[in-house]
Formats: sequence, C-alpha cells, structure tokens
Amino acid sequence: MFESVQTLIDEHRRVQEELSDPAVHADAARAKRVNRRYAELSRIVAAHEAWVAASDDLDAARELAREDDAFADEVPALEEQVQGAQERLRRLLIPRDPDDARDVIMEIKAGEGGAESALFAADLLRMYIQYAASMGWKTELLERNESDLGGYKDVQVAIKGSSSDPAQGVWAHLKYEGGVHRVQRVPATESQGRIHTSTTGVLVFPEVDEPDEIEINQNDLKIDVFRSSGPGGQSVNTTDSAVRLTHLPTGIVVSMQNEKSQLQNREAAMRVLRARILAKQQEERDAAASDARRSQIRGMDRSERIRTYNFPENRIADHRTGFKAYNLDQVMDGALGPIIESAIAADEEARLAAVGSES
Repeated sequence: MFESVQTLIDEHRRVQEELSDPAVHADAARAKRVNRRYAELSRIVAAHEAWVAASDDLDAARELAREDDAFADEVPALEEQVQGAQERLRRLLIPRDPDDARDVIMEIKAGEGGAESALFAADLLRMYIQYAASMGWKTELLERNESDLGGYKDVQVAIKGSSSDPAQGVWAHLKYEGGVHRVQRVPATESQGRIHTSTTGVLVFPEVDEPDEIEINQNDLKIDVFRSSGPGGQSVNTTDSAVRLTHLPTGIVVSMQNEKSQLQNREAAMRVLRARILAKQQEERDAAASDARRSQIRGMDRSERIRTYNFPENRIADHRTGFKAYNLDQVMDGALGPIIESAIAADEEARLAAVGSES
C-alpha cells in the first residue's frame, strides 16, 4: 500500500545530509527550498515510524495472546492505533499543493453595497490581521484606497509566515479565503435600523519567494508615475511618487501609492506583479487550478458568495464546506481557525477521493 514510502525515506536521508553542507546555507533561496522539503518529508517519516511501531506492537500482542488470554484484551485497542496511524500516513502521502509553504498577498475589494461594502472590507482586513497574529505571522500593508467613511475601496496586505513546514504555510491556510464574502447587518449609515446585504471580494495570491523566480523583462513593462491621492503625508499631490506597472504580455496592471517614495512604491508593485504572474503561470499549466483561481471572484454578485456573515444572528456560514457557527463576534476578532480547518479537511477529502478514483 505504501510502496513510495521507502523512496521518500531515502530522499529524507539525502536532504538531511544536504542540510549539513555549508554551501546550502550560503544560498538563502536554496536553503529555504531544502528546509521546506525536509520539513515535509519529516512528517512522512515520523508517520511511517509510528505506523511501523503500532504494527509491531499489534503483531506482538497477537502472538502473546496465543499463549496468554490476558494479552487478547489489548488487541482491539492496538488495531485501532494501527488503523489511525495508517490513515494518517495515507493522507500525508497525497501530493501537496506545491505553493503551500509560500507567503501570500491578499487583496480585499469593496463590491455591492457602496459605503457599507467598503466598511466591511476594513472589518475583513482587521479579521485577517488578527488571525495572522494568532498564527505568529507578520503582516505588511502594501496599498490602500480609503473610502469616505473610513472603509476601504481596495486594500492589499502581505502576510508572511515563519515555518518551513508546508502544512503550516500561509498559503496552505489562506488560499481558501478567495471569493466573495457576503455580509448581512444594519449599516452605520442606516437610520431606520434595516438590515442590508453587501458583498466584499477577497483575492489571495501566493507570493514569489525570490525575485529571480519570476523573470520579468524590463522591455515588457510599461511604467507610469503620477501624484498620489488620498492619505499619504505631506508629499501627497506634490511629488510623482505613485507608480503604475503594466505587464504588457499578460495585461496585468498594478498601482501603488501607499509609500512616499517612488522607489518603495515600485518595489511593492513588483512584489504584487510577480505574485499575479506566478498565479497566471500556474493557471496556464493546470486547467483545474485555472478554474479554481478564476472562480475566486467571477463577479461581485451575491450569488457568487463563498461565505455569509450574519450579524443579527451572530452567525457565520461557509457555503462550500457547510460549516456554520454562532460565534461571528469571535470570528471577526480573528478566530478563523475552525472555518479554515473545515476547508482544509474538505480539500483533503477531495484529494483522497481523486487519488482513489485514479487507482
């Protein structure tokens, strides 16, 4: 059943030896890749060792039970341990999303609902920042376009993790957040106390680890500079610090004006551009991934929702996994763990089913 395990154990041994080579650590990008692979393989090796140990214990108990009935009582519990260890190993052997260990760039955009949608975009940003803090991740606001009432028409944030284990990666957890989020509540602008329904869109991109991972020909870039508008300090409307990058081969456009320096805005824009190009390249290589990523936001129509936040009932509902809970107040304070775990579990079951149908 686990024919590939020995190959992976051998690879784990080679990677461990590679990590002892100082030359590996002299190259930061290579060291990151090797550490990620080592962390992934270590989980498989540990699960295999647990399965072998449980199987040995079961065999020993069965053998002893032939001579002493007292040992027969231990067999059912040991059989359960073996089944559990076997199932865990089987799940770990399913190929992971190769981007799971990556950091992400998240964009939150106001949709239907005008000012209320922009206010909810700010609420979602706060929710994700607090969830990131609970996971020990760092966040960096890259760009924001504020609305009149203090919300965001559009805001981009980079979220960076610290673990080399792909299972603990930022993308591994937040890739499921892409889509249209529907909110039902009484807006701050509503004087009659009526409940309104609005939508806010979320896009999530895996971030490129190293700039040279995505080759961008400077001749393929159209670079425009212009004066910033909105919040930004004394330099606003006095210097051409804002930057707009257009990648001509793909038509991807990224604008940045959050920083006072044109150089800083350009660097931030390049980060976002690389992430979007990476996503586009992956879509082109994998038609299934293309459908999944394009479906993150096919439109801001309410029918495209992936999740509903119902404030009057304090209810959160994910329409893809069927998850529902009545702790919306806690979720908005960053308690996203159970919702994301339900998405991870659903994805894992789908991958298990896919592997089963191929075998």
